[in-house]
Amino acid sequence: MSGLIARQGDLAIGPATRVRLHFSIHLANGEEVDTTRRGKPAVFVVGDGNLPEGFERALYGLRPGDDERIPIGPADGFGLREIENIRTLARADFPNADDLVPGMMIAFAAAGSTGELPGVVTTVSAETVEVDFNHPLAGRDLVFDVTILGVEAI
Repeated sequence: MSGLIARQGDLAIGPATRVRLHFSIHLANGEEVDTTRRGKPAVFVVGDGNLPEGFERALYGLRPGDDERIPIGPADGFGLREIENIRTLARADFPNADDLVPGMMIAFAAAGSTGELPGVVTTVSAETVEVDFNHPLAGRDLVFDVTILGVEAI
């Protein structure tokens, strides 16, 4: 593991820990798609669902001061692209159908909950609108660039 040498007694990331870190997520070509490095650090509790499980597992064993670039495959990141998550809907169901363009993100009411489900418009025709409900980073190889600032037991 590269990075700084941890001091004796520093707690490592694992179950029942709260972690404070800076991170950047990059596509395989180096393009940055998310970061905390220009703002406040992220804080999460291992297992709280704020990070995909594969990202959390990749952090296990890291300690304050560690600075790592970790490759994350699609299955461990935001999942594989699922063809079932691409839906063709009636254009008439969209009140502002004339404003729809490919690449536009739309929030849909999630069935059976009070939450929203984002979808990206992929095609618009005279009668239909195709919407992709896959996570925008699904199916992508990523690099998780992290700097661990603090780890505490909870």
